[in-house]
Amino acid sequence: MLDESLLDTPEGLAEADRRGLLRGAAEAGARVRTAVRHAAEAGVGDLKPDGRPRAVLIAGPGAAATHTADLLDTLAGVGSPVVRLTPTGVAPAAGALRWELPGWAGSVDLLLIATPDGTEPSLSLLADQAYRRGCSLVAVAPPHTPLADAVSGAHGLFVPMATAPYDQEEPLAASSPGVFWALLTPLLALLDRIGLLNAPPDALEKVADRLDHIAERCGPAIATYSNPAKTLAAELADALPVVWTEGPSAGPAGHRFAAALAELAGRPALVAELPEALAAHSALLAGPLAASADPEDFFRDRVEEPPALHARVVLLRDRPSSGLTAAPTARDLALSHDTPISELEPEEGGELETLAELIAVTDFAAVYLALASRA
Repeated sequence: MLDESLLDTPEGLAEADRRGLLRGAAEAGARVRTAVRHAAEAGVGDLKPDGRPRAVLIAGPGAAATHTADLLDTLAGVGSPVVRLTPTGVAPAAGALRWELPGWAGSVDLLLIATPDGTEPSLSLLADQAYRRGCSLVAVAPPHTPLADAVSGAHGLFVPMATAPYDQEEPLAASSPGVFWALLTPLLALLDRIGLLNAPPDALEKVADRLDHIAERCGPAIATYSNPAKTLAAELADALPVVWTEGPSAGPAGHRFAAALAELAGRPALVAELPEALAAHSALLAGPLAASADPEDFFRDRVEEPPALHARVVLLRDRPSSGLTAAPTARDLALSHDTPISELEPEEGGELETLAELIAVTDFAAVYLALASRA
């Protein structure tokens, strides 16, 4: 159960936050600025690409690489050449994961490696394989790791991951906000340089500013009634989140939110994009997970019996590319089944800014849910 009183106790949140998750969320803007500087110092701005790569292959462990690939694929637009290399292995451990280049990869392709670890032997072998195949190679990882040496030996470009002093106190969660922005930002700068997407330095600065703004709105000192992230966490206390997304930026934010809820808070969630979500989840909302499905709930012992799990729709919206919106229909469907609905819509701004806002608010919400549930 969620300890809602803890949400408005900054000292208690700080004590429960042994992995530095709130600090990582609050410092996301600073991570972006540091990562931009690291990319510039590594020479990303001095690159003179000879056309766009045929394919952009992304390798890395877990949610860190998955979220990065998902977002870059969305930003690259129709005909995106972004492909994530899915690892194989017997366990999700650095020494057990294996990555391989596809047989067709060669000199016209670009390999990106993104990892918050850097000790994975297979990633070092992958860097060597890319060198032998003639693939261009760029990696973002902590400095002074085996991967950094392997990339240097393969004549690739290595960008040190933006870290904070407390990162090494506890194992890093791949879904933690600090890890995500530290890995993503240099790759945004790189792919802007080669013309695959639009992320110039001024746009990345606006992203950092937007993240700082969200940190002010959603920080632990801000009370729940005026804090959108704490409010969302409280609303999801005893609910199964059914995340519906609409708009180009909302899709990756929704998938990241579901992954963060699972990894950080141990909560399941369902994700679908509008309008297909209406058909995909209509039967779910009409079934036993609907709020109206348990008429005897009024007589439940509130002390001895835990509440039944019911669905709650979380609608993440950005500006739909066509100008049409399924949001009114989504609200009608949810309310017709007595299913409560939470909505998040970013302020006006560029695509990267609105995406950053959706990710930042839901990141804070997942962290608050994790801390208040385990207290």
